[in-house]
Amino acid sequence: MSIASEVLRSPKGRIVLGTIAAWALFQLWLTIAAPGKISPELTGTSEKVNAQIELPFMPERFHVLAFQQYGRVSGTDEHSIELRGVKRTDLNAVARPYWVTAVGPIKEGG
Repeated sequence: MSIASEVLRSPKGRIVLGTIAAWALFQLWLTIAAPGKISPELTGTSEKVNAQIELPFMPERFHVLAFQQYGRVSGTDEHSIELRGVKRTDLNAVARPYWVTAVGPIKEGG
């Protein structure tokens, strides 16, 4: 009997494989969903953009610190974070977390 068949026959093995498969599908979904969260208004030729990241809740310190690796956080609002100097190549990474609902240009007056 091979190790693979033993794992598939074992209830614990099936649970571990199911958990790994669920995690992989979740990661795939995050990757596929990210470009759809980015506003078409952010298209252009400049290397860096200023973006407003929309969240379904009030941003906390954790969220601000998480986005600081992509640019300068210039402020927060009730449900958004302003991020300046974001490289266009990093926009998908900014939009990837499941708690980001949209990424668009910074609103006027912000």
